[in-house]
Amino acid sequence: MLNRLPADERRAQLVESAMGIAERGGVSSVTIRAVAEEAGVSLGVVHYCFESKEALVAAMGEALVLQLSQAMRYAFGQAHADEAQTGLRGLRELLHSGLSAMWPIIEATPNRQLLTYEITAYGLRQQAAGAELAGSIANKQYSTMDAEAVEFLERSAEHTGTRWAEPVPDLARFALAVIDGIVLRWLVDRDGEAVIASLDDLVQMVTGKAVEV
Repeated sequence: MLNRLPADERRAQLVESAMGIAERGGVSSVTIRAVAEEAGVSLGVVHYCFESKEALVAAMGEALVLQLSQAMRYAFGQAHADEAQTGLRGLRELLHSGLSAMWPIIEATPNRQLLTYEITAYGLRQQAAGAELAGSIANKQYSTMDAEAVEFLERSAEHTGTRWAEPVPDLARFALAVIDGIVLRWLVDRDGEAVIASLDDLVQMVTGKAVEV
């Protein structure tokens, strides 16, 4: 049965096997042979789907971006559905609800969050060495998250009758950079209370960039 999986399902299976290996031992532990053993397939099957480790890591990065994007969209969608207030107070509560809904998703997957950072660093190193395929992952990761954050900020302003006084892409970039730092620090000290305080500060700073229409 394994050998008859459709190509897309086979690739997804191998990517998930590779991520399981990387979560346990880091990206350096991901090899074609290790993935074949993890997935219970032959080396030839893995080589057929991925011509190199770089191609496999690139697919891992794409899968992580998709998972993060879906989680972010779900959390922000819940916030929009729950909040009904308007004005700057409503905007502040809406931003807080979105981040609060997103955090449990991050907190429940620490190894996958760490892997996201590791794949980004791996991609940048490969890009510096001339491997553009793996190197493109970092750019795609951030461009995708930028797009999700921009959409949330724009919809939040429209929803609350406010507008942003600064370019929304700049605000999204700033907010995501802060969240990146918050998540990385949490991976180090697992201080959930500090995360809540930091997210509150972020909401206050971002809301300060908006005005009521």
